[in-house]
Amino acid sequence: MATNKKAPLGSIENPIKFMDQDFKSLLEECLKSGEMFADPTFLAEQKSIGLPEDADPKKAIKWQRPKEISKNAVFVEGTTGTTDICQGQLGNCWLLASLSCLTMHPKLFVKVVPPNQSLSKPYAGIFHFRFWQYGEWVEVVVDDRLPVREGRLLFSYSHTRNEYWSALVEKAYAKLVGSYGSLKGGNISEGMEDFTGGIAYSLQVSSCTPRVLWRSLTAALSRGSLLSCFIQASSYLEIGKVTGNGLIKGHAYAITDTEKVMKASNEILLLRLRNPWGFIEYRGPWSDKSKEWDDVVKEEKERIELKKKEDGEFWISVEDFHNLFDIVELCSLNPDNLEEGSKASPSSPASPSTWNISEHEGFWVTGSTAGGSRRYNRSFWKNPQYQLEKQRAEKQKQKAKKCTVLVEMLQKDRRQKNKLNFLHIAFHIYQVPTELQGACLSRHFFMTTRPAGRSGKYMAQRGTWRKLHLDPGNYIIVPSTYRPNQPGEFYVRIFAKTGNTLGTQDFTCSSGFLPVMATPVSPEDQLKVLKTFDEDAGPDDRLNAKELMKLFNTALEKDYHLPLETCRQLIFGEDTKGRSSLNRKQTETLLSSLRHLQVCVFVCLCVY
Repeated sequence: MATNKKAPLGSIENPIKFMDQDFKSLLEECLKSGEMFADPTFLAEQKSIGLPEDADPKKAIKWQRPKEISKNAVFVEGTTGTTDICQGQLGNCWLLASLSCLTMHPKLFVKVVPPNQSLSKPYAGIFHFRFWQYGEWVEVVVDDRLPVREGRLLFSYSHTRNEYWSALVEKAYAKLVGSYGSLKGGNISEGMEDFTGGIAYSLQVSSCTPRVLWRSLTAALSRGSLLSCFIQASSYLEIGKVTGNGLIKGHAYAITDTEKVMKASNEILLLRLRNPWGFIEYRGPWSDKSKEWDDVVKEEKERIELKKKEDGEFWISVEDFHNLFDIVELCSLNPDNLEEGSKASPSSPASPSTWNISEHEGFWVTGSTAGGSRRYNRSFWKNPQYQLEKQRAEKQKQKAKKCTVLVEMLQKDRRQKNKLNFLHIAFHIYQVPTELQGACLSRHFFMTTRPAGRSGKYMAQRGTWRKLHLDPGNYIIVPSTYRPNQPGEFYVRIFAKTGNTLGTQDFTCSSGFLPVMATPVSPEDQLKVLKTFDEDAGPDDRLNAKELMKLFNTALEKDYHLPLETCRQLIFGEDTKGRSSLNRKQTETLLSSLRHLQVCVFVCLCVY
């Protein structure tokens, strides 16, 4: 008899419960008690706003539920669309442009916004949304109390004013990263990846002719890719400046469609864009009210749903787009789609067996694994090293072909605690001779060996990736920051064509430790852990190695103080499901065990 296996934890079918909050049980509890849900983990207070409070009492922020703001409030008005998303008083156009793109793909949209949610019965003021976070899908629960100023939503709102799904998605994402203020400023690719789990990349508009660009973007949309674009600002002062033709510099626009229309005997190639503000549109040729539309037949205008109203959405010819815009951001769900001419589409996706995927989480530790770039040859070799193998099939007689590998590295949680502070990151790939396989590669190896590939220049952005064609052999991937001793966490995922042998062995020289027996948690330890979590834990309610070191060393006797690397290894010894941090229960148990034993025996696993 067949049994139904539970989907893996972190999959879209079985997402990780953020802050350990289960939507179904919380909803049932509220319906049973008859009380509206009030989220204790993201309070209706200034700390959740994360921005300076306005001194003017008339501009005080109130937290209200949708039906307190408008009597005819609904979660979704009819169907979801791009005009459901308008930017409020927060510089998060990057996130809302990504969300606008998502509405064009219903199958992807329901992953982020689960269906069957409404402001009518059964209603208890609780909603849930899902976001991709470094290889895992995470479910975030929120109440529907939204920040309001002078009777209007302070942040994201719908063009119809009585629709609230987009404002609630924004709140859930703000909770995920710490506060609304943490959403200020960012790269479109960040939102695209977190809404899809796809691979985001940039395209220089000037790199191809207008017609080739139009064909490429049309193909990308047909494959289910998310597209956005912007005009680069030459300085910080130019960001947000409205040009004479109604376009905004340094501002993210969603690309929602491409079309051909006939004007007399001429074929015009158009792109449809949307400004997340919900107003201020392009005023050049082929904009909503331009004279170019006068010579286009009514049927054509109806076919492309031309709307002559100020809703932030407009058409622009590919020639003008090519002249005015600088960068297009794309997000593809499959590595095959990154290649121009790929025939993959939402209706006929690439076979899941085409690619193997391996993932790994790691971090750079000051004085240990934060080795910096190749420029710092005294320490570069200390960076984490991950194994990648490409081998011939045993019966393969012909010469082995190059293998296709895509490596992406994302730095983690750089928005935490109301700060956006991306490190300059990159990765290098080295081919390793047979005699050095499985060894911790020394400084000498890196000083005498050229990399077989690299991600490119060190960039201060969340992610970097590169698609490579490698000869058969053994390789290592070395993620690094530009300067040494810059602490941070990162996530690496490796896509490789079927037939490659992939490994993710961590060659970082580390320490192992003898397991300790758990001991009862004392009230004193419980209080110490409670205080530390309240003061230091991030929005995910977990402590990293540095925070654990601070806690343990305030509790242990002075002679037994633990170094950071030891705390890191203690984390590795716990069941963290791939994370490099501990929850409250794990921290309490470990602290009590350390108090009881006072010292653990550490054994060096890798000697140089």
